[in-house]
Amino acid sequence: MNRGIVFALLAGAIWGGVIIAPSLLPEFNAVLISSVRFALYGLFSLLVALPLASRLLARLTRSDLLMLLRLSLTGNVLNYALLGASVQLGGVTMAALINGMLPVAITFLARGDAGSLPLGKLKLPLAMIFLGIVSVSVQHGGGQGAMGAWTSQLLGLACGLSGVVCWSWYATHNARHLKQSAFNSSEWSTLVGIVTGIVAVAVGAVALVLFLNLIPTQVAPERWMAFFWVCLFLALCGSWLANGLWNACSRRMPASLSGQMIVFETLFACVYGFVFHQRVPGAMEVVSIALLVGGVVWAARRHRVVPAL
Repeated sequence: MNRGIVFALLAGAIWGGVIIAPSLLPEFNAVLISSVRFALYGLFSLLVALPLASRLLARLTRSDLLMLLRLSLTGNVLNYALLGASVQLGGVTMAALINGMLPVAITFLARGDAGSLPLGKLKLPLAMIFLGIVSVSVQHGGGQGAMGAWTSQLLGLACGLSGVVCWSWYATHNARHLKQSAFNSSEWSTLVGIVTGIVAVAVGAVALVLFLNLIPTQVAPERWMAFFWVCLFLALCGSWLANGLWNACSRRMPASLSGQMIVFETLFACVYGFVFHQRVPGAMEVVSIALLVGGVVWAARRHRVVPAL
């Protein structure tokens, strides 16, 4: 259990940096960032898998392949495109705090698993988290009279909440499948990476056809280099390394408990965001963080006191 917490802490520290990455590249579309990130992740995973290809393919079942496709689309490509849009539309802090809903959302989806919480015991923690989301929305939406600013905030909120749904589904089903899978955490992360790379290329190709301005034209060469290095960091650290750490955590905990550990991502993202903008959190942001963390801790404590059946 303690090793699982350490793995989750390390993954959260990396993913906290992943959240602020789109704010470093404001001139690039979130779909483009997501597609390039996961295409690089897929390429790296393929290189890692080449020496083990025969062993991996021999154990790969049709059920594994279908799950890999679903996980790759929802938990990786689609989720990060939504998260990136949320960051660019609503800001790092809003996106990070919306992500703070993940622990309870994962617990809700894992409620049928052994040792999970009855939904009725989560009403008050859920209310705290809802208030945290409302307060951060007021903080970032209030005082801006332009309709465009409100529209941007609402779209950012919608993208963030949609990303929470995608990643919650990913975390729950990935944990369930991994526990009965023939692959260890590292092997499964590599397989997810390969399939994610294929899905990312396909999604990117479709996006290029549908959105002709997906690739910006008036961008300096040094910004393209920044784009490449950020995407490379996202691929190697944010995807391959962090996913492996999270899989190791998922193997050691029930899904409804490991879901609480994702709070580390929110906390690290908030800290990184404040450092990036060189400011201290405002009063409403402190209240939002306290409500979100308090709701998650409350849910985690209730989870721990559920008697074994």
